[in-house]
Amino acid sequence: MKKAEMIDEIAKVLKTKKEARQVFESLLNNITKSLKKKEDVTLMGFGAFKAIKRPARKGRNPYTGEPIIIKASTRVKFVPGKALKDAIE
Repeated sequence: MKKAEMIDEIAKVLKTKKEARQVFESLLNNITKSLKKKEDVTLMGFGAFKAIKRPARKGRNPYTGEPIIIKASTRVKFVPGKALKDAIE
């Protein structure tokens, strides 16, 4: 499902497509803000988004074989909740 399709589905519950877009954008913005602050976002029954810090590490350039340092970064991990797991099985 794409973003536009998700907004269409939300619009079926709300009055207008404009309201649905605002709700959806607000949800995404709030999840993003929380993850930027390194806060976990837990949606009971759905799952949890977690900001995971990856430390700097050694790697190898696949073209030249030279060793390189891969800088530290932050990644987002999604852990599905039990209700979501049960729903898709």
